[in-house]
Parts: sequence; C-alpha cells; structure tokens
Amino acid sequence: MKNGLWKLGIAVGTLLTLAACGNGGSAGTGDSTAGGGNAKDALTVWAWDPKFNIAAFEMAEADYQKDNPDFKLNIVENAQKDMVQKLNTNLSSGTKTGLPNIVMIEDYRAKSFLEAFPDSFFPVTDFIDPSEFMDYKIAATSVDGVQYGTPFDSGVTGLFLRKSVIGDAGLAPEDFTDITWTEFIELGKQVKDKTDKPLLSSDMNDLGLLRTMMHSSGSWYSKEDGSTPNFAGNESLKIALQDFKEMMDSGVMITHNAWDQLVANFNSGRVAGVAQGNWIIPSIKAEESQAGDWVVVPYPRQEGIVGATNASNLGGSSIYILNIDGKEEAAEFIAETFGKDVDFYEDLATEIGAIGSYEPAAETETYQQEDAFFDNQKIYHDFIEWAKEVPAVNFGKNTYAFEDVVKTTLQDYMNGKDLDKALEEAQKTAETQVK
Repeated sequence: MKNGLWKLGIAVGTLLTLAACGNGGSAGTGDSTAGGGNAKDALTVWAWDPKFNIAAFEMAEADYQKDNPDFKLNIVENAQKDMVQKLNTNLSSGTKTGLPNIVMIEDYRAKSFLEAFPDSFFPVTDFIDPSEFMDYKIAATSVDGVQYGTPFDSGVTGLFLRKSVIGDAGLAPEDFTDITWTEFIELGKQVKDKTDKPLLSSDMNDLGLLRTMMHSSGSWYSKEDGSTPNFAGNESLKIALQDFKEMMDSGVMITHNAWDQLVANFNSGRVAGVAQGNWIIPSIKAEESQAGDWVVVPYPRQEGIVGATNASNLGGSSIYILNIDGKEEAAEFIAETFGKDVDFYEDLATEIGAIGSYEPAAETETYQQEDAFFDNQKIYHDFIEWAKEVPAVNFGKNTYAFEDVVKTTLQDYMNGKDLDKALEEAQKTAETQVK
C-alpha cells in the first residue's frame, strides 16, 4: 500500500475543522478581481485547508496543464468562515468585483447561496454527468434539476472500534456490524461494564452525531422542501435525541469541548471508539502504538424508521463556478479534472487521502488496497461502498440556524423536559426564524 493512501486531510466543510489559514504553498497572491482573478489571466479559486482542498486544486492545475500549458490558477487561501462572509457580502451587493471564478462551498451551506443568488452561479449541467456521482452529493449541489456544483469529497461515516477493548468485553467487530443504535447502546453498556471505557465522545456544541443519525434515515432539520422546519413530528430527530441521551446517561458516551479533546480521548484510550466521517482517519493513525488494533464497521442505523440505512455522511464540500467572465474556461477545467478524470482521483487518494464522490474511481486498484493500521481491512473500498448507500437529503439553507435551536432542545431534554413538548417549542422557534 502506498504510504500516502490514508493521510486524509481534515474533512472539508465539517463543523469540526473551521481553521483559519494564511496563504501558503503555491497558493496565488494576486488580487482576486472578477474575470480571471488577476492581470495574468489566471482563474481565481477560493478554498480552505492547504493540505486538502488547496492541495487538490494544485494537483488539478498540474494535471490540466499537461494538455493546456498556458493554464494558470490563482489559489487564494481563506478560512471557511471568512470566505462565507466575503461571498455573502459580494453577492448581496450585486458587485462582481472581487469575486473568484471558482469557489469551494460546504455542502451544508450550498443551498443558502444557490437559492439566495441563483443567477450568480454558472450551471455545470452540460459539463459533468451527475449520474456518475453519488446521489446524496447531487442532491446537495443542485436546485430544481439544475446542476450547479461539481461534487468533491465524501464525508461518509464509519464506526471505528478498538479490537482489544471490545475483545476484553467478550465482543468482536462482527457484533457491531449492521446494527441499530439501540443495539449499539446495549453493546456499549457491556463494554463499559467490563472495561470501564466509554465507546464514544461527543461535543454538545457541535451536533454532528445527531445530523448523521438523521441523515442515515433520509431525514433532516427541515422537510423535503429544504426550508420548512421539521422538529415536531420528526420521528428520526426524536429517536436521535433519545439515543443521544441514553448514551450519555448510561456512560456509553462522554463529552468533549473541542477538537483536540476529541482526538485526545481516542488516542489516549479514554474511549474505545469513534463515530465520525472518514476524514478522522489521520487523527486515529497519529497514535502509532495502536496500529493493527483498529477496525471500522458500517454506521449504526436508527431503529423503527422505515428506510433507515447503515450509512451516513458528515461534512464534505463541492466546487462551484461564479457566473462571471471566465466561467466557460473554469467549467472546462473542472469538468476535465474533478468531473471525469479517474487517474486524477487515484492521485487524490494516494497523495492527499481524498475519498472522492466520483463513482467510477471506486473501481480502480487504489480503492482495493489493504490498510495494515486497520488490520489489513480494505477500508478505502468499504467507505466507497457505504457511500453509495447514503440517502439523498435536501440540507436546505437553514441547517446551522435550525441546529442552534436543537442545541437548546437537547439541553432542555437532558435536564428533564418532556421531549415532545421540547420539540413542539423548537418547531415554533424555528418557524419564527424563517418568517
């Protein structure tokens, strides 16, 4: 196996990794005016994370230059929050000055831009084949059948487990395979009783776990229209909150307050498992003494929900083209690289560890490699197969606003409030927000 295969970058777009960055690497430093970015006719790209998104664009540029030697990118590195603010400011003002040609947008945020500024983005329906990408990514990057985004990385989730710890409790990875959260909790109680170790750690201020639970059932904070709040009567959300509370009350899950604490909890052995997107792998591998002791199994599903799957997603972003001068050139560049180049996707996997959402790449040799750290499991292949089962969900434009409401609901429920009543109040609060 190639050494770089599992050096996964922190997931783009995930709430856990909104790190501020300065320009680095080969990222351009020219001003980012509309229509090419600078006086040298380079296309300007806005992205974050120099080891992942920006590295991917640098690789795409080099690949495209093989047949287009005069092609240039001006890659401008931004913190994701800063980039969102700048995009909102520019698009709201109606000015094209200062806009990039190409921009990365987190999947959870994309609809807020596409629905508010539909004429500001250039459709790529005629440049890529949406049927070759994972369905749930297409749902996040299109509006009314028009394809605006080119899907990039997949945040497909897995349940990571320490074999030695669950073994001390008389359990094996097979016991955790294709199970419900209810079954997971019972197994977790057994592990806690025998080893005194919780299985998971969660941040009460970042409800990614709730999102993954709902997503695996094809549900969300909003209804299918992407805008109507979906709290009262949302059985998936209700069950997710119940399972969350049960894990906390039983000691199967503990809390952390920041990313570093999450990583420390599983690296130190304080917890015996991780329920996250595949981008967590480099952090797991950082503790080399645990090599060979980790496995990953399919994500638990919700019990009692028709259509619930053992597959979900956390994080991920896609590529968008602004409707300004240079849009056709930008679309052709994206189409020839991120849009259809299987060899390019193999390079992304081996060099930066990106698990793409372009399905033909799954058939390549790279995705069949075994990983010794995970007991020679074909982990890359497994994640791709699970990703194909992730339900398509309309994230809408209010994911984070609605999640802020749910944070209060969760706290009230943890403190003893009736859950149905708490969800009814959350429904009213959210409805007021979107009026």
